[in-house]
Amino acid sequence: MSKFHFAIGAKNRHEPLYAFYKNEFQNWQNSQNNKNFELEYIFSLIYYAKHEWLFAGVYKKTGLKTIEGKYYYSTELQDVGKEFIGRLIIRYEKKFRASYPFLKNHIDELQLLEVLREPYTVEPFPGFDKVCIGFDLLQSIIEQEEKTWKTALSNVKGIYLITDTNNGKQYIGSGYGVESLWKRWSDYAKSGHGSNKKLKEIITKQGIDYAGNFQFAILETRNINTDKDEVIRREAHWKNVLLSREFGYNKN
Repeated sequence: MSKFHFAIGAKNRHEPLYAFYKNEFQNWQNSQNNKNFELEYIFSLIYYAKHEWLFAGVYKKTGLKTIEGKYYYSTELQDVGKEFIGRLIIRYEKKFRASYPFLKNHIDELQLLEVLREPYTVEPFPGFDKVCIGFDLLQSIIEQEEKTWKTALSNVKGIYLITDTNNGKQYIGSGYGVESLWKRWSDYAKSGHGSNKKLKEIITKQGIDYAGNFQFAILETRNINTDKDEVIRREAHWKNVLLSREFGYNKN
């Protein structure tokens, strides 16, 4: 007999996805506030996006201990479906609150949505105020069209900061068109310069490998319906604050 585990964080719904990214999902799952795994097998799915779940494996319960009111299970990852762990994206519209339903009651409702070529290896979107990534990671995020990043960056307008870690010079830009920040950062991932004049001069001279020095962050975001002119005004504000025209890579 088996149960599903629809793994979703209480405070941050992507908490188990972070654990999976860090190769810590089994430990995360083994710690429970209630006696949730009373059947022998656990079919684990991790919240990935709305109505989408990442297959995290089938586990066999091998033990249980209780410490100060918490339940700590021992589990063994099974070979069944092992080659699809982190690759299988399943669509399932979960209409109930419980995270541990009986497998037999819902297995026929699962729909195969996608099989990733490689297992999921990109850190989930951490929140706009925590974004600080290098060019290599940006390329991986864009190439894999990582769902949590694409959803977040496509649904806001905003001001971003690129810092050349080789010399400290900064470039400030904005995203306000279709798919907004996602589209702008996709341009950087593909070309290294995003068609910005000074950055293009550097990449043309040094080669795209130089873009490995670029660090990307978000200064502020605006609602997707915000007027373009307002975003441009905020972009100009940050250029003044950080003096990126005088000492950085902004030309206007």
